Amino acid sequence: MTSIRTYLVVIVSLIALPLSIRAQAGSPALPALIPLPVTITPSTEAFFITPATKIVVGNSTLNKIAGLLKGYVLAYGGKSLAKTTTAPGNNFISLTIDSTAVPHKEGYLLHIDKKAIRCIGHDASGVLYGLQTLRQLWSAGTNKIKVSGYTIDDHPRFAYRGMALDVSRHLFPVSFIKKYLDLLALYKFNTFHWHLTDDQGWRIEIKKYPQLQSVAAWRNETLIGHKKELPHRFDGKRYGGYYTQQQIKEVVRYAADRQITIIPEIEMPGHASAALAAYPALGCTGGPYNTATFWGVFDDVYCAGNDSTFVFLQNVLDEVMALFPSTYIHIGGDECPKTRWKVCTKCQQRKQTLHLPDEHALQSYFIQRIEQYVNSKGRHIIGWDEILEGGLAPNATVMSWRGEEGGKAAIAQHHQVIMTPETNCYFDYYQSLYAEEPLAAGGFTPLQKVYGYEPLAGNTDDATTTYLAGVEGQAWSEYYTSEAQAAYMIFPRALALAELAWTPAKQRNYDNFLNRLRGEARLLKQEKINYDAHFDDITCTAVPVQNNVLQIHLQSAAPGGEIRYTTDNTVPTIQSTLYTSTVEIKNTCTVKALLFNRQHLPTGRLFQQSFRVHKAVGAAVTLQNKPIDRFNPGNTTLVNGLFGSNRYNDNQWLGFSGNDLQAVIDLGKEQTVQHLALEVLNYHWQRMWAPVTLQLLASKDGEHYTELYRQDSFPVNGINKLEVPVTPVRAQYIKVIGINKGTIPAGEYGAGGNALLLIDEIVVE
Repeated sequence: MTSIRTYLVVIVSLIALPLSIRAQAGSPALPALIPLPVTITPSTEAFFITPATKIVVGNSTLNKIAGLLKGYVLAYGGKSLAKTTTAPGNNFISLTIDSTAVPHKEGYLLHIDKKAIRCIGHDASGVLYGLQTLRQLWSAGTNKIKVSGYTIDDHPRFAYRGMALDVSRHLFPVSFIKKYLDLLALYKFNTFHWHLTDDQGWRIEIKKYPQLQSVAAWRNETLIGHKKELPHRFDGKRYGGYYTQQQIKEVVRYAADRQITIIPEIEMPGHASAALAAYPALGCTGGPYNTATFWGVFDDVYCAGNDSTFVFLQNVLDEVMALFPSTYIHIGGDECPKTRWKVCTKCQQRKQTLHLPDEHALQSYFIQRIEQYVNSKGRHIIGWDEILEGGLAPNATVMSWRGEEGGKAAIAQHHQVIMTPETNCYFDYYQSLYAEEPLAAGGFTPLQKVYGYEPLAGNTDDATTTYLAGVEGQAWSEYYTSEAQAAYMIFPRALALAELAWTPAKQRNYDNFLNRLRGEARLLKQEKINYDAHFDDITCTAVPVQNNVLQIHLQSAAPGGEIRYTTDNTVPTIQSTLYTSTVEIKNTCTVKALLFNRQHLPTGRLFQQSFRVHKAVGAAVTLQNKPIDRFNPGNTTLVNGLFGSNRYNDNQWLGFSGNDLQAVIDLGKEQTVQHLALEVLNYHWQRMWAPVTLQLLASKDGEHYTELYRQDSFPVNGINKLEVPVTPVRAQYIKVIGINKGTIPAGEYGAGGNALLLIDEIVVE
């Protein structure tokens, strides 16, 4: 019998041949594999898995993985395969660990020919990942499963490849958690970050503190709609539950069998409303407290001056660490208001005793004290990037979510970093701008934005390479009201992140990824994960080319389709105008567009966008103050013919944090002005405040202005629309002044912070 070692020589030789390809854009032979492997060598042979195929296990530590393979084959319509320790002459699938043949951790070699499938891993993880690739290669036949011939040499880019799930805001059953873990394993994630506690519910059984189960795990009711909508509405239904320790152990074992480490998160010192409701003595005021019924950041946090707080948390962590064998324990550390600490006698006494300069240093003390305890148990902490404030705990790993600055600061201090910037990695954000999208937290993170993210792009120094552990996607569940909704929001964006985390940066290409994603949909459907192909939606960009004229560009990533459109507000048909190049818009209208397939049938969703063409379209705009980065799509956005939506995620709003708005529009020549229009946002629960005063002024020379209109009241919670007819006046310059609220007043959400003033299109007619 030919030895496994001989086969290794053959495989390594094959990899060295010119036929081998590094999976790149423009390689038409690439199979639908996600994430894309490092090297793929195709062959003309194929292997068929039949009831007679044997699974050969070369190491007893691979028995559970062999069991998974048997299950995968059965789930795909095959028969139960027998397991053996000795390879027959042919018709077998062998599983082997050989760290010499496969030098990279979690790496694998997968060789498929007509006689056998050989999966060799650096370790057990590598073997499992080879089998996940195998699953993506096979196709169903009559009483057999066909696997096309390839030799694949593969290993991960990042050591940490994570996905999170928040179960505090909405609780998901163990069955869903297991399905989630199955999908994470399929796409080669190795970490599940389980967000178990927050203001809205405590989801893990702690035997020493039974009221965490009877009180903290339950809220009286749940917010309906978005938190920005006023007045807040509630469903009046008690909601809650928790995972028993037995269930936790079951899930941890299930994950471990799939080479996934579960990192639990126990939030502290903020996001503690649920725990305080159960044990009010742990708060600064002593309560009473309630488990939160809506979403946000709350002033009541654990008391940093009370030693009983630390006794409680240490006891909780003892039980948590007994359940989770992970090296890391996530302790949160984010969004902790200092309001209560500033007036708490115990907190102020602690600050004075320790000679701490401020409450940020008090939070650092809190985190470091917890870290010392966790370290004493042989574990390490992970915290959100706020743990940098006041001084970073000595051995902490930082999860950078508020952009990349926190990660860069942690790397500069030689700390491990996991990048998860909310702009690219938060899957509670909208994935499409279409109005029919289900309610989401906000933002706009389409598939392409996830895929295109490059952690710490441009930083190639050794420190970055050494301390950048990897990436993680966040699945916050405020608006995940069902399992189906959670799956809809997470997938396929998690697949884009999987490829970012695994595949070498130079080999990634978005168009190529989309082609593979379309082929990969079958496995998601097998897991009953159905997602809409938003990446094929029609999108539109509008560019002012001169005053009163817009050029619009329509596009879709769908292969082989054609776009037909109308400008008369009717739904397009196959007889409507075929889009072939940019379209000029000279009058106010609504553009509607549909994608038609090769059979001339409409496919996908109806695109529609209204354009308001006016005298200022394409005009020069000067701003006195710079908008904040989050709301700064460019000055000309104010005169591009487009109004923003109430989701404020469409790059049509300019935002000013604490600063006033002063915009001057140069119409290019003196004209008659008789109508002005604009919109401002007023969502106090999003820290968005309408201006205290809004002025509209006109000038012939840009020096001497006459006030045309003033408004001091904006009563609508949402978009306040201004349509202002004015006495006709000759003017070349229009000035808009909005006085910012400044500091958010006490008693309001975000009190003490800067108010955001947001404005979109300024219409001049």
